[in-house]
Amino acid sequence: MRILGLDVGSKTVGIALSDELGWTAQGLKTLKINEEKQEFGFDEIGQLIKEYQVSQVVIGLPKNMNGTIGPRGEASQKYASEIERQFSVQTVLWDERLTTMAAERVLLEADVSRKKRKTVIDKMAAMLILQGYLDSKN
Repeated sequence: MRILGLDVGSKTVGIALSDELGWTAQGLKTLKINEEKQEFGFDEIGQLIKEYQVSQVVIGLPKNMNGTIGPRGEASQKYASEIERQFSVQTVLWDERLTTMAAERVLLEADVSRKKRKTVIDKMAAMLILQGYLDSKN
C-alpha cells in the first residue's frame, strides 16, 4: 500500500508517492490549481489514489515558526478534510516548516537553473514532506 505526499499551495500542489514498502518517496508531479476559482485538482488526485492504490495521504502543514497555524495552514487542513470526505482515505498533516527552503537549497547545490527549479520545487517539497513522514514511521 502506497502513501501519497502533497505540498499544497494556492497555485500548485506538489505530489510525491512512496514505494510499495513505504521506505522511499519519489516526486511524481506538480498539479496546477486555482484557489480563487475553487479549482483544487481533486479529480486528478482521486485518479492517483485509485491508480496507485493509495491507503494514506500526507499533507504538508505550514506552521508559523512559533508553532501557530496561519491562513495557509488552515487551507491545508481544509484540503485534508476534503480528501478524506471525497476519497475515504486517511490523511495525516505533517509539519512542513522550512521544507520548500530545503528543496530550494538542494536544487541550488545541484546547479539547477532558475527556470527548471520553478517547475520542480513543489514536487520536491512534497517528496521531502513524505520522506520525513516515512522516516518517522520506520
